[in-house]
Amino acid sequence: MYTAGRLQYRNGEQPRTDFPFAIGPRPVIGEFTMADSATIPTHLDVPEIATYMTTGAVDDLRADNPSGPVAVDARGRSAQTFHVEVIACTAGKTRRAIAAGRDIYAVTAPLVVEAAMRILAGEGAAAGPASAGSRFDPQRLLGALDPEHLTFTVAAHTTV
Repeated sequence: MYTAGRLQYRNGEQPRTDFPFAIGPRPVIGEFTMADSATIPTHLDVPEIATYMTTGAVDDLRADNPSGPVAVDARGRSAQTFHVEVIACTAGKTRRAIAAGRDIYAVTAPLVVEAAMRILAGEGAAAGPASAGSRFDPQRLLGALDPEHLTFTVAAHTTV
């Protein structure tokens, strides 16, 4: 987990709670750390990163059959939906960004290709490894994707 300005190991069970997503509260597992806790601090000075994963998504990851979602349309997309929220708090202000859509894999591949095309065109071409958040304007990068796969919104001064 990322706390007190650095990555730290967690001891004991991860906390379980309900999280107030914009789409309604959902049961979550707290401190479900993924790459975000390592990449965000590479370009933002943050003292704390709290991460949550819905219990349904964790159950999917731990399923006996790890084959993943099944295609349900002619384009090969699954019916599975995703909803990612980022809530940033600083100086008494809170902002919420939401990315949501259908079939996360239908977003991931185009996102990687868009980033690669931008790097090849000379945008965000810093030397060495860097996160996408430090290389590109996130709203412009996400806005370049097919809106059929993804919606992206930012709300200022939200309550949590």
